[in-house]
Amino acid sequence: MFTAKANEIFQKVIDTYHVKNTVDQPFENIYDKDKNLIEHLLYRKCWIDTVQWHYEDIIRDPNIDPVAALTLKRQIDASNQDRTDMVEYIDSYFLNAYKDVQPNSDATINTESPAWAIDRLSILALKIYHMNEEVERPDASPSHKLNCQTKLDILLEQRKDLSKAIDDLLADIQQGKKYMKVYKQMKMYNDDELNPVLRGQK
Repeated sequence: MFTAKANEIFQKVIDTYHVKNTVDQPFENIYDKDKNLIEHLLYRKCWIDTVQWHYEDIIRDPNIDPVAALTLKRQIDASNQDRTDMVEYIDSYFLNAYKDVQPNSDATINTESPAWAIDRLSILALKIYHMNEEVERPDASPSHKLNCQTKLDILLEQRKDLSKAIDDLLADIQQGKKYMKVYKQMKMYNDDELNPVLRGQK
């Protein structure tokens, strides 16, 4: 199943990141995009999510220097754009993979594209990793660990359900029961023609 591979790749990314556990470490994709395109895209996607997860931790420091916070906010904005771009690359992969499928006359469209569901799966992998850290934290109280274990169990069940839903969606698209229709993310705040603040500075 597709999600078994995706979840395995996400775990590789998260484990690799936490060896150095710093947001400014260099990125190296272990998959060749010419030989393993979808693996390459999934690895890059989860790396972006993982770095951004830690950006979000850092910026919530109540003692953060305001200048550093502004710099970090710019990095988060850029990361969000990279994340959106990667989702669109992944959807383009699926559009190409299923381009020859003729949808059934009663085929329906899904509420979200495959890649946006995969985006949620990547974030879920991070939630599971960090919730498990809390369960195993040596200095945490027993009640904290128990509370986090309850949450972890729910997250694991959620990953199981979401993984099945994604695999079912891809199977339905492949069989013509559903069809893909992707709308590009028309973000306005990064565009110097659409954001009135940026436009005014030209």
